Amino acid sequence: MYAIVKTGGKQYKVTEGLIFETELLSAEVNSTVELEVVLASDGDKVLVGTDAAKAKVKATVVEHGKGKKINIFTYKAKKNIRKRQGHRQPYTKLKIESIAL
Repeated sequence: MYAIVKTGGKQYKVTEGLIFETELLSAEVNSTVELEVVLASDGDKVLVGTDAAKAKVKATVVEHGKGKKINIFTYKAKKNIRKRQGHRQPYTKLKIESIAL
């Protein structure tokens, strides 16, 4: 059994017990969140559209964190213009608890 859920502007294929990182969610650690279902499948039965919206995928927030640092360096040749910048994307780690069709 698997489902495709939509969160943070992206879609993820999830199964029960899967731990994955998504965009930062405003939920406390160890709280339960319900994700929007786009497609759900149970072997031979596939739910799409409004039928899939009735399916429920519950996930538990494992942790919040920041990703690997990205260094950004821009310059203009022969002009002595240099700009250095860094970025760390925040994320939420989720664990899929149940998929109910």
